[in-house]
Parts: sequence; C-alpha cells; structure tokens
Amino acid sequence: MADVIDYEIIGSEMQLVEIELDPGEGVRAEAGAMMYMGHGITMQTNTGGGLFSGFKRMLSGESFFITSFVHEGEGKGHVAFAAPYPGKVIDLNLRDFGGTILCQKDGFLCAAAGIDIDVAFSKRVGAGLFGGEGFILQRLTGDGMAFVHAGGTIVRKDLQPGQRMRVDTGALVAMTDSVDYSVDFVGGFRNALFGGEGLFITTLEGPGTVWLQSLPFARLADRIAAALPKDRNKD
Repeated sequence: MADVIDYEIIGSEMQLVEIELDPGEGVRAEAGAMMYMGHGITMQTNTGGGLFSGFKRMLSGESFFITSFVHEGEGKGHVAFAAPYPGKVIDLNLRDFGGTILCQKDGFLCAAAGIDIDVAFSKRVGAGLFGGEGFILQRLTGDGMAFVHAGGTIVRKDLQPGQRMRVDTGALVAMTDSVDYSVDFVGGFRNALFGGEGLFITTLEGPGTVWLQSLPFARLADRIAAALPKDRNKD
C-alpha cells in the first residue's frame, strides 16, 4: 500500500501544490508543471511506461514525457507544481475512489510516484468523433495521492445509481471510473446556431463522483482571442 504524501495547497484563485518528500520518496508530473524545488530533489524524465505510452500521450496532445522528482538528499525535501492558468487544485486520494480517476487530458498536474498515468480513449464512438475536449481522458490508477487542476471554481457532484446530469463537455474535469458518460447531439436548428454551447453535450450517469470546472480553458482562450485587436493593415 502506497504512503500518503504530505502536501500543502497554496493560494486561493491561482493555486499551486507544494509536496513534502522524505528521502527516497518521489512524485510524477507533467513536463513543465514544476514551479520550484529544494536542494536534494533530482529530476528524471521518461515516457511514463515505455515508448507506447509516450506515443499515446503525444497523440492525445500531451507531452511525450513524464517527469519524476525524487528526493535523494537528507531530511525533508520540497517540490511545487502550478497550473498554467487560473483555477483550483483538486487533491484526490485514489484509495478513496476505487483506485481509478479519469480526468481531462489537460487537467492532470502531478501524482505520487506509484500512480500509473495512462491515456483513456472514450468507449463510445460518438464521443470520439464529436466530443472535442471530452474525447481523450487520462486514467490515473493506484492507491496514493493525485492532483488535478480545474479552471475557475470546482463543483463536486456525487451521483446516485441511475442519476443523470448533462454538462458542457469542457466543464468536466474528472470523474470516478464507475461513472458512465456519452456525448450527445443537441437537436434543434436554433440551438445549433444561437445556443452558444456547441452542438454536443456530455451526459453523465451514476453511480460515482464527478468534478466540474466553471472556467474551461477553451472557453477562456476563446474570449481572449475574441478580445484581441484585429490587424486592420493586413492584406
């Protein structure tokens, strides 16, 4: 059974997580997520499970590599990770959620060294073809701590067996493996033209737990792009 690592989530609206490591203890993170680390922490970059795992990650739009941070010094070591846009950090002990969590491909921040990080493709063809952000998820498996980043505010929903909810595809941050999900077409000509939420919506069915974010990164990026001045001198 994996040890639960010590950590502190720092900040309010633009959070980071600082992890305390004992000698020999380690943590894994997406390449580029590290903010700072103390003396005695060493970095080791690899594919996170062989070349095939690396290629799967690359095809999903993630980095080919996973970086491991191991404390090889004496006493306590510290390393911190921050997300690239404003939001919250969700701390998840996988042991409390059946050992597996699925999260958006850009939501994973870091995890204890014993956590397996893999790409989870949708079981449903419709989600794969049309789901956009909801198509490719990351599967985190193990019995230790994992940390997921959410944009804006976090909303947790505990779904009972058979209970359903419909969400904007980009709003889904993470869910337990027991939750069934599909991406459905939003019918209606006016919905397609004027709804502002796209043509597809994700349906989640319990039992299980889901975590939602109030500010998906794609929505933030679209607003920023729309506000940028246009080059009037461009031919």
